[in-house]
Amino acid sequence: MGPLAGYRIVEFAGIGPAPMAAMLLADMGATVLRLDRPEQAADLGIEKPARFNLLNRGRETLKLDLKSPAGLQTALNLIGQADALIEGFRPGTMERIGLGPDICFARNPRLVYGRMTGWGQDGPLAPTAGHDLNYIALTGALHAIGRQGAAPTPPLNLVGDFGGGSLYLAFGMVCALLEARKSGQGQVVDAAMVDGAASLMTSFYGLHAAGLHSDARGENILDSGAPFYDCYECADGKFLAVAPIEKRFRAVMLERIGLDPACLPSLDDPAQWGKARTILAAHFRSRPRDAWMALLDGSDACVSPVLSLAEAPDHPHHRARGSFIEIDGVVQPAPAPRFSRTRPDRPTPPQTAPRSQDAILADWGLGRN
Repeated sequence: MGPLAGYRIVEFAGIGPAPMAAMLLADMGATVLRLDRPEQAADLGIEKPARFNLLNRGRETLKLDLKSPAGLQTALNLIGQADALIEGFRPGTMERIGLGPDICFARNPRLVYGRMTGWGQDGPLAPTAGHDLNYIALTGALHAIGRQGAAPTPPLNLVGDFGGGSLYLAFGMVCALLEARKSGQGQVVDAAMVDGAASLMTSFYGLHAAGLHSDARGENILDSGAPFYDCYECADGKFLAVAPIEKRFRAVMLERIGLDPACLPSLDDPAQWGKARTILAAHFRSRPRDAWMALLDGSDACVSPVLSLAEAPDHPHHRARGSFIEIDGVVQPAPAPRFSRTRPDRPTPPQTAPRSQDAILADWGLGRN
């Protein structure tokens, strides 16, 4: 089941963004086979049982020694049966292995060849190492995230690795798969995290060009500059996310929390934002978080509790929609987005007991070399 049911994808095992792109495609019903080294290095050096490698869910793993002629031939045979390929190595690595685009297209002209890198396949930084923080630093995104007078704040690795990397690779591959159905020809999808992170900043570059977004951190509506778009600590040390940008929503919030608008300076005057924040902060510190939510929940106040990873799955909205699921005893986010007709099956857990090579190859219409 799922909108990508029937598509076959070969994934070369890596870390972070490429596995998440493969997970997203597998979540949507694609058959993804992960090719792993016989002794794969631990993800980021963090040792953990396989069942907790959630980015590996929904697909089988086949151990292959790509340095051996037999392993290389098996990989080529699988690529010949596949609709797409995912690799996340430095530029030139697949070519050195003997599985570069030219060789793979000769075997399978309709193949979509997905490449995930930080800097892209070309450019002066292409051969150098980097991580999420480096990629978003070059796009303006990191500079823009943080409070006034403070250093830039690393936003986990959501913006570069997963937002600018995984999502753009998955999107690009689906685009190329659709085009290949018309043309019968495959192509390379060059997904660079630096490109994707820059693309995510499109709206802010427009605002900046129009003079509506300052290049200084913490002075704009959406970067903690505005007192009506920020997080406030409550009496119990927990936080509320307060985001009534529109005036009508601010009015609802102030009424619900029992704060007379006359007590606040103009929220439309950036020069008064500091004073307004001080008043709001003191007010929100007067009650525990859940007491505030008892007054605000279900309204148009645009206020939400800031939930921890332990709390979030149990929120009533998530429970009603099934936004989190439990697989093999591990609570995790459910596949997204949702479909009215081709609903994907529930993902299988990360593989802990691989099937035999013969059984896996037989599913792909292949036998042992």
